Amino acid sequence: MHKAAGIFLNALPVLAMIGFIPFVANDYALTLVYVVFIAILLAVRREKHDLRALIFGFFIMTIFEYLFLAVGVETFTRTSFLGVMPLWLPFLWAYGFVAIKRSIEILNR
Repeated sequence: MHKAAGIFLNALPVLAMIGFIPFVANDYALTLVYVVFIAILLAVRREKHDLRALIFGFFIMTIFEYLFLAVGVETFTRTSFLGVMPLWLPFLWAYGFVAIKRSIEILNR
């Protein structure tokens, strides 16, 4: 039960970030909210390799999202980044990778 609680707590920031989407219509403002939110989260608690996971998640998921969009698997109505996706999406994915990394570490304990 302790591991499940830890994993849930790691997922909460991602759920909160998703929750911001319908309330912040401007992609640039939402991106700023995400950047500030991520900076605060990492300032409060940063574990080994969090920045690596963040940077890796940002770049790899930007590439994959672009590929998904290029082949028509996904479409977005908000296309402020590269003309195909919302600017905030890579930042959401980036922190998602941090949450996944931390969850895997909890499961490995």
